[in-house]
Amino acid sequence: MEESKKKNNTEAGGDKEILYSRAIKAGKRIYYLDVKKNLRNDLFLAITESKRIQAKDGGDPLSFEKHKIFLYKEDFEKFVDGLADVMNYVYSFQGESAPEKEVEKTLFPDDGNIKLDIDFDAES
Repeated sequence: MEESKKKNNTEAGGDKEILYSRAIKAGKRIYYLDVKKNLRNDLFLAITESKRIQAKDGGDPLSFEKHKIFLYKEDFEKFVDGLADVMNYVYSFQGESAPEKEVEKTLFPDDGNIKLDIDFDAES
């Protein structure tokens, strides 16, 4: 996983400054978690899935398909609670127990800070 802090890096519209970014490489996909600031100085999380696509028709051999969601800080707790719930369901459904700690305890460690350490399988 890669982490980086960026200063004054703005996108084309100039309204979304990237303050912090983390890339999660997972097979043909890369997930980007970007903390951005809009013109009103509101912080939000932009989650981008970038998937490598091989052309089947002999055209450009390599392209990327991207999907984004934007998550605002007032929704973080609800999102993390929902994520923990579905992750626990997947483990339970497949007859597995969550790794080491319960997923929610991993997302909310004792120090009170939210920590997302998501590991996706290499195969897609």
